[in-house]
Amino acid sequence: MQKIWTIAGGMLLMISTSCNKDLLNTTPNDRYEEATYWQTPEAASAWLNSCYSVLRNDGVYGGKGSNNATVLWEECMTPNQYGNTINFGTIARGDHGASTSGIIVSRWSDAYGGIGRCNTLLAKVDGVPGMTEAGIKRMKGETYFLRALYYNLLTTYYGDAPLILDPPNEDAQEKLPRTPRAQVVAQILKDLDSAAAKLPNGYAIITDKGRVTKGAALALKARVLLFEASPLINKTNDIQKWKDAELAAKAVLDQAAAAGYKLYPDYRSLFLPENENNSEVIFDVQYMFPNQGSSFDLICRQYNTNAPTLDLVNAYPMRNGLQITDAGSGFDPAKPYLNRDPRLYATLTFPGDTYMGAVIDEKRFAITGFGMKKFSIYDRETPPTDKASLVGGQSFTNFIVLRLADVMLMYAEARNESTGADNTVYAALDSIRKRVNMPFITPGLGQAAMREVIRRERRIELAGEATYYNDIRRWMTAETVLNADVKTHNGSFKEKRKFDKTRDYWWPIPTGERELNPNLEQNPFY
Repeated sequence: MQKIWTIAGGMLLMISTSCNKDLLNTTPNDRYEEATYWQTPEAASAWLNSCYSVLRNDGVYGGKGSNNATVLWEECMTPNQYGNTINFGTIARGDHGASTSGIIVSRWSDAYGGIGRCNTLLAKVDGVPGMTEAGIKRMKGETYFLRALYYNLLTTYYGDAPLILDPPNEDAQEKLPRTPRAQVVAQILKDLDSAAAKLPNGYAIITDKGRVTKGAALALKARVLLFEASPLINKTNDIQKWKDAELAAKAVLDQAAAAGYKLYPDYRSLFLPENENNSEVIFDVQYMFPNQGSSFDLICRQYNTNAPTLDLVNAYPMRNGLQITDAGSGFDPAKPYLNRDPRLYATLTFPGDTYMGAVIDEKRFAITGFGMKKFSIYDRETPPTDKASLVGGQSFTNFIVLRLADVMLMYAEARNESTGADNTVYAALDSIRKRVNMPFITPGLGQAAMREVIRRERRIELAGEATYYNDIRRWMTAETVLNADVKTHNGSFKEKRKFDKTRDYWWPIPTGERELNPNLEQNPFY
């Protein structure tokens, strides 16, 4: 009966309005249409927020899925962690291909989703009524940064990728071939220079915290150039490329005082939500429960799908600065966690450690015996009742994409490669070590010895921060460190990893994308 009434009512409406043509020229109120969307500054701001929101997609840093925490699983492709959520472990085993689902598919599609949104804003914002010149400038600066970040995902993992700078247009763009990687990187650097020129050092309004700043653009530029200077890309070891990376990192350090950047005094607290947007953070992905939370706490506390490995634990030196294999280090195999670098205790748990108010055994984190604490609220203390068992989507810890210590390490690496281990290299490293009361670096090291020191320091300072996979690729050590066994806390075998140096430095173009666009040439040996 209801259906008959609805149809009859619709017919009556058609009859009663058939003579009034003006009523047919109406705007739908249940959706946005492009012809009418770009009419207010508020609409432009909402679109800019949508450009940011892609950061929380599964293929980028994660957080939108019910239990998604993509960025916490990134290092499962490295000797640092073990796990296979969204096929990161499949990549680590060298078993991936063009048809592998999960991250290989979602990273490509989400990066282009973000790029499309950014291109649309850049094309439309100048014509928005009521926008101020300052407002347009700032929006463009933020958008240039985000577009550069999304393109950097493509050039870092896949290599060549179609360079698209116009709003989405299926007819014009669906059959584009891959643009040479160097050309895309040039556009990334151009976008970051544009962003840096348009953006402020910071924001006074609390609701603007987390937006892109000039420092973020400069820091991402340093990261991009460090990758470009590496042996993976810079086959002839052009020293000028290292110098470019050095100068980019130095630009961040030179404006640190103006931007308010300084190392946060406590390493563990740096990653806790009560200290988010602190002095060390240059750019982070914002999470806030109940609006847009992540599942970081659930993954670290319960699922353990980002389980640290014995190899990572063994990388932490003794409290005296010596490696555990060095003569006279004081390492005791019967007490392997005693007197180690304090960053070990701030980053992960181990059998015998106190966690959430209880001493844990090897079964608490049964996958490898180790659990991650970084980017989780859980530590030694018993958590408050209302936070004792946070589940999917309830986490509110921001993920730090760029921070000052990382830039200092970038500078030290690039400076060592371009010039050698001078006083500025030592100063950068020693400042980071001073925070955790570790001994300063031994004076008088040559370039090769300092290179190894810097690489070890990056690994332990940035463990779990989704940098190590790209580090071992750009250093071209992946072919060594990934052809190895994963071991648990007691040295027992967990998994055999393999890395084909002729193929695995780059990901394949997903089969689905090539079915849609046959002009996308596949990477070699896939």
